[in-house]
Amino acid sequence: MAHAKNHDYHILQPSIWPFLAAVSAFTMLFGAVLWMHGSGPWLGLIGLAGVLYVMFAWWSEMVEESQAGDHTPVVRLGLRYGFILFIMSEVMFFAAWFWTFFKHRMYPMGPESPAVDGVWPPVGIETFDPWHLPLINTLILLLSGCAATWAHHALVHENNRKDLVNGLILAIGLGIVFTGMQAYEYSHATFGFAGNIYGASFFMATGFHGFHVIIGTIFLTVCLIRALKGHFTPEKHVGFEAAVWYWHFVDVVWLFLFASVYVWGQG
Repeated sequence: MAHAKNHDYHILQPSIWPFLAAVSAFTMLFGAVLWMHGSGPWLGLIGLAGVLYVMFAWWSEMVEESQAGDHTPVVRLGLRYGFILFIMSEVMFFAAWFWTFFKHRMYPMGPESPAVDGVWPPVGIETFDPWHLPLINTLILLLSGCAATWAHHALVHENNRKDLVNGLILAIGLGIVFTGMQAYEYSHATFGFAGNIYGASFFMATGFHGFHVIIGTIFLTVCLIRALKGHFTPEKHVGFEAAVWYWHFVDVVWLFLFASVYVWGQG
């Protein structure tokens, strides 16, 4: 009786995963720096493999904890707060890329970019027409967000597992189509990443967004696998809810990218 649990918190057992995550992340970063200095990508790839393994193993343990009933209402609330803080950090990450694009779009002449010569886009840059492929991609991503919302509504308000699965499949499929269309667009770009501020800003902003789309697609795929196994209930679905939040964050960032980089940024 002295060891009986009389609180709503889940006391974690000692875990190796935080340490391995830190070592793997440092190895990946250090290896990436060495790669940029011509030493080869292998150390960075080893670190990346370590990070991916830790993510899989650590989150698998969290799923097992949830299925065992350890995620009480208090724990689930803390997980939601933590994920909200993570999304806020992602907002600030993208704010940096928007800031540099806005700066060079509004003030193309400066000591750090004399080659722009007061013209935007820089001379020789042929921008994408925002009302063709970028607009189609925008509609695809927005429809994917609608499908994710449909799946969330089906689970929470109707406990309809069939629509939950169908909504997730549709959201994932449209996310894959978006990524393929983005790759097709990149292959037809008339400018590169290096040599001009427009290309660097464009590919950093849209490229990192594309990377987040891939992460979000994987996130939703894991949720689909868990849904097929019957893991989520209308009361306990924090992992799925986090995936939907993340997907809507990706949607909103793309709307800002489309309006600022594609439409306003073309000059």
